[in-house]
Amino acid sequence: MVISALLELFKRDLNILHVEINLYSNESNLWITSADIKNSPGNLSLHLCGNLQHFIGAVLGNTGYIRDREAEFSKKNVSKAELLTSIDNTKEVVMNVLESLSVDELEKDYPIEVFKKKMTTIYFLIHLHSHLNYHLGQINYHRRLLDKAE
Repeated sequence: MVISALLELFKRDLNILHVEINLYSNESNLWITSADIKNSPGNLSLHLCGNLQHFIGAVLGNTGYIRDREAEFSKKNVSKAELLTSIDNTKEVVMNVLESLSVDELEKDYPIEVFKKKMTTIYFLIHLHSHLNYHLGQINYHRRLLDKAE
């Protein structure tokens, strides 16, 4: 039951991320920042995909994904199509890995120490979903406030 809930929530919110990025009327607006908005939606999208590909794909699913966290925030002007493909690929990896987990694996300690403390895999997966939602909300507000058609 817990795994099916996680599958449903990650699928729903990665689909919403896809929709939010796709709704930008002007591709260059994906990269707008300001004095008070340090991370663009493009970079947040790259960050979310890198984060999930690493912590779920590579660590739990042994996909071999190599994360470049610095690039998640430094890359600019990645096309909307590339961002959408990355989101779709990430969703596929997350779904495949979560489907392969047993309830026993969820209750075990997450394989690596994050935040300098041990935590169960289920705890960390809930954290990852919360992290996805936090940035998803930022992207939604950014789009509604700053995505101006030219």
